Amino acid sequence: MRAVAHRKTNHSGRRAAIFLPGLCLLLSLFSSALQASGSCKIYPHLNFGILPFISNEQLVHQFSPLMEYLGRQLEVPVRLVTAPDFSGFARRTAQGGHYDILFTAPHLFPQAMDRAGYRLVASVDSPGLWAVIVVPKTSDINDIHDLKGRRLATVQSASLATLLVKKYLKEAGIDPEHDLVLVATPSHDASLLSSYHGVTDASSLMQTQYDAASEQVRNNMRIIARTEKTPHIPISVSPRIVEDCASEIADVLLNINRTEAGRRALRNNRFTGFRKAKISEYDAMRELFNSNAQ
Repeated sequence: MRAVAHRKTNHSGRRAAIFLPGLCLLLSLFSSALQASGSCKIYPHLNFGILPFISNEQLVHQFSPLMEYLGRQLEVPVRLVTAPDFSGFARRTAQGGHYDILFTAPHLFPQAMDRAGYRLVASVDSPGLWAVIVVPKTSDINDIHDLKGRRLATVQSASLATLLVKKYLKEAGIDPEHDLVLVATPSHDASLLSSYHGVTDASSLMQTQYDAASEQVRNNMRIIARTEKTPHIPISVSPRIVEDCASEIADVLLNINRTEAGRRALRNNRFTGFRKAKISEYDAMRELFNSNAQ
């Protein structure tokens, strides 16, 4: 009896020994299959991080339709998130975990890729970005050399507009730190309105934001300089986003202008659509940032 009992117990143990690893393998395969399914629906929501290049109210106005469209197409809520300023946004990007989808300036993307592992999925479909220097129509400033000794309004120091303008001035033989007074403002609109209202002598901002200003303001200003072009805004995804979900996001963005609903989602920010982009397009942005960030 003892021998029989011993044999039964041993047989049961062998079955358990076989069953448990098999169950673990099955659960592992199921989990892997769920992850590999690629559906963005495996996430409770996605945070779309947008650089605070305009006020929060304007961000909501311009990008809420896009967030809603992405949410419908991906079948997962997409939340618009940002930061108080450019530096804070760059810091949160580098830390990782804050933004699942990233809409950042061209010169900040290399850092996001190198430090936090963001992967490029698309770019705004446009020839590029550049900054302008503008003055009131009645101003006696006719070119950048007339800026010496004057007050030039700029966007935040880490902004693309300010870096491009500093580089442009240096290449023209003007020291932006000593030959004129740079007056930092919190946004492109604030920079433009600074000289419009006579607080400063001139303003610098991105051409896209100047074009979006009210007709009344633009009709009373004139452009005296344009900087070099850079690639347009890159769209990337964080390392935590599985590859198939990243492909879904890219597919939605690249085909957004093919439907009326997609075109409506872009109407408030004046984008015509998105295109495929290469990392090499943004390589020169490292030097721009490192050489002119100070």
